[in-house]
Amino acid sequence: MRSSAAAAAVGLALLVVLESLSPAERLAFVLHDLFGLSFEEIAPIVDRTPATAKKLASRARLRVRGATPPPDPDPSTGRRVVDAFLTAARGGDLDALLALLDPDVVLRADGGALTGGLRTIRGAAAVAGQLDTFQRMATAATTRPALVNGFAGLVNTLDGQPLSVMSFTVTGGRIAAVDILSDPARLARLDLASATD
Repeated sequence: MRSSAAAAAVGLALLVVLESLSPAERLAFVLHDLFGLSFEEIAPIVDRTPATAKKLASRARLRVRGATPPPDPDPSTGRRVVDAFLTAARGGDLDALLALLDPDVVLRADGGALTGGLRTIRGAAAVAGQLDTFQRMATAATTRPALVNGFAGLVNTLDGQPLSVMSFTVTGGRIAAVDILSDPARLARLDLASATD
């Protein structure tokens, strides 16, 4: 996404991953890694010992770093793979979808409070098992290519209203991660009009 959309949606994947952490992990990680507090200062805030606060931050750091593998450096590869994903979804082509997915692909979907928050699905077979949902979305909604945090993505709208933003991490020519934001409250704060690819 560009300009204000980028500011509003900084690190969609990171935000989704941060929301998947426990409150204590998230606090320890953010307070230490982003604000530079010592574990002695963090311990009373998370109601743990300094050693435990350090473990919480370390666990969170590993999950954040390991959440999304590094994307292919060529943006045209990402766009080609995401376009193929959309074609496979529209056509209900399970074999084509499976061919696009890394065996260890991770799908994280954040639908907000109405859907129970964050849902994570791991593995190509499990993610491809969502084909019916992808197909319904791709055929019922208006789906357009977008840049999401500088990478190939999709924006889905229905009657001009945003339904979801999808961010794809493409590694080695395959989809390694899909992050979907469909929380209406958070979507309403994004400037999706400027997110054209």
